[in-house]
Amino acid sequence: MLAMIKIDQPAPHVKRLLINRAEKRNAIDYDVRQSMIEALQQVQADPNCRAIVLGGVEGVFSAGGDVPSMAGLDEAGARARMSHIHSLCRLVADSRVPVVSAVEGFCAGAAVGLALLGDHIVVGKSTKILFPFMRLGLVPDWGTLRTLPARVGVATAKRIMTNGKMILAPEALQIGLADTDAGEEDIMAVAVAQAAQMARLPTEAFYRIKQRLMHPSASFEEEWQREEDDQAALLTGDDFKEGFAAFSEKRDPDFCKPSESNNA
Repeated sequence: MLAMIKIDQPAPHVKRLLINRAEKRNAIDYDVRQSMIEALQQVQADPNCRAIVLGGVEGVFSAGGDVPSMAGLDEAGARARMSHIHSLCRLVADSRVPVVSAVEGFCAGAAVGLALLGDHIVVGKSTKILFPFMRLGLVPDWGTLRTLPARVGVATAKRIMTNGKMILAPEALQIGLADTDAGEEDIMAVAVAQAAQMARLPTEAFYRIKQRLMHPSASFEEEWQREEDDQAALLTGDDFKEGFAAFSEKRDPDFCKPSESNNA
């Protein structure tokens, strides 16, 4: 099943997962989803993996959900399809290491949802983003009605999800849909460089920040309790020991060093 996803390591501590269905512009069907689930489980279990890049082969991120595979479903089939999608969504959203999406070429519907579940989106000259759900009589899925407003605001999210217009890189960056515009540069190369930079972050602290931002506290009291829990764990951990040593020695911290020693 992993034939639908290409896995390589383009930089130290960085794993790259490419949707490999070029004949369908990397449209996402059951086989692609299952392949990505298995690929993510594989790389996330690798202690040497500290960042992930998502993309597609032949300069296309993905045309989105495979529309013909959606036709003819009964309610049970539709629910089973969504359950499978959500299994993949959880792996991306809950990734303990940063996920960078290299949005090359066309990126529509489900593919935008997939990118939004990650932590950093890179666009460029070739990027074309589209939300086609209204034309199909469907609502956005893959968590998009939560992730998109969190990035761009409710009013902007409503506009771009209902007007059917293509979004190019400059607008994506302007409204907060993307984090980096590679411009004339190679989108994938910029995404790999970004992932390599994020791979140097302290993994546990990054994951805790990510969880706190995704699941905001209901009150200051809850937030202060979460702060206490996080700092109590981190202040006694290996990353803080390295961070404090680097601070004392007036050098940059090397948070990759503990994982390398563990793999020795």
